[in-house]
Amino acid sequence: MSHPNEVFIANGQSHVFQFHDELNAEGQAQLKDQASAIDLAEIDRLVETLVRSNNGGNDAIAEDLEPAPFIPLPKNGGDSGQWQRARKAGEQALRDGRVAAFVVAGGQGTRLGFDAPKGTFPVTPVEKKSLFQVFAEKILAAGIEFGKPVPWFIMTSIINHDNTIAYFEKHNFFGLAADQVQFFSQGLMSAVDANGKILLADKDSIALSPDGHGGSLRALVRSGAIDKMKAAGIDTISYFQVDNPLVRCIDPEFIGFHLLANSELSSKALPKRDAGEKVGVFCEKNGESVVIEYSDMPERLASERDANGELRFRGGSIAIHIFNRDLVERLGSGNAEIALPFHLAHKKVAHIDPATGEKTEPAEPNAYKFEMFVFDALPFAENPVIIETAREDDFSPVKNAEGSDSPQTSADDQLRQFARWAKAAGIEIEADDSGLPAVKFEVSPLFADTQDRFVKKWNALSEKPAIADGTVIS
Repeated sequence: MSHPNEVFIANGQSHVFQFHDELNAEGQAQLKDQASAIDLAEIDRLVETLVRSNNGGNDAIAEDLEPAPFIPLPKNGGDSGQWQRARKAGEQALRDGRVAAFVVAGGQGTRLGFDAPKGTFPVTPVEKKSLFQVFAEKILAAGIEFGKPVPWFIMTSIINHDNTIAYFEKHNFFGLAADQVQFFSQGLMSAVDANGKILLADKDSIALSPDGHGGSLRALVRSGAIDKMKAAGIDTISYFQVDNPLVRCIDPEFIGFHLLANSELSSKALPKRDAGEKVGVFCEKNGESVVIEYSDMPERLASERDANGELRFRGGSIAIHIFNRDLVERLGSGNAEIALPFHLAHKKVAHIDPATGEKTEPAEPNAYKFEMFVFDALPFAENPVIIETAREDDFSPVKNAEGSDSPQTSADDQLRQFARWAKAAGIEIEADDSGLPAVKFEVSPLFADTQDRFVKKWNALSEKPAIADGTVIS
């Protein structure tokens, strides 16, 4: 087998090993390992099609767009019988063990001022449970409810893989069986300069970055996770991202709509709060369902209203999907003709100057990164389904340290949800006009993770606790 250096020389990237002989054995091994994982043919293709052509893949992307239809919630005019049939179908799939949960959790809590895997960030209003614990308890509750443990696949990254596993081990997997939780790491892509030259982060390391949430699909294949699903009879993958504690990560109605339509990819749409909300939009283009990023949506379309005064393009994408296993296998197979497209990001990347061997901290963007978006799978999917979801039940992410989508707004939204459930069970709760209760209390997912289950469980209690500041119902 040829040394990676020979391959890099042949591909015009010899500078990657320029400082090889200065390194100790450990540094040489690290550089060789990183270099061996790079698909130089893929890098060359992306440089030619995206960097040199100065085309990020978004030319004329907003032409000939129409809003994608979605199945409305019963409270918004949807067919309640259809939703009931979907719920029954989803519940049966869960009893049959056909469903796995899959969370994309490769990030650190940097924007939150939190130097640890983002999934370990505390989010609940009273007990300060982490995102991972919230999801684990929802998945555990689903396994108890339907009599079949739900496997959970967690995609980490090179920056947090070991710490994530250690966190789960420390907390005994939050009640899940250790073999019920499978970890694997996200793929990485090298950053390049305007000439397509791979950048070095240091003399012994390449400037690498995760390949985007779309890379999760080929990571499922490359890691062997898809083979494990196939062996276990799992054909339905519930996908969500790590920053959203409200997400119904195991949603029988959503699963049922997906299965009844024989869909390969189903998605949840959230009516946008306003034209400027920073979420992608479900659209149709040339008869195919697509998601257009908010930054690519012309303002005239984003703000356009229909006859009822509602936003015409209002179906927001919040990264909650269900994948058919076979679709993931096809998209992650390595066949360039059915692979997700890469998108280009122009960023500032500190690097080693090959001419001087010194570290350079650029003042302006100097590097191009390549990433995939998971929603780009939509045009490849047969029978895509989009259903409406309610913001108050499914979406309050933790993205920013302060302001919107912050720990405070998410904790408040959780409290509003608990207060709604309590009121539905006939409990007197003082709340302000927004529904925020006067006291902080918390409902464990192990007690209930939906309003219907809460009312049923509460009414079955022989002794009902008084709800006061700090109460935890578990």
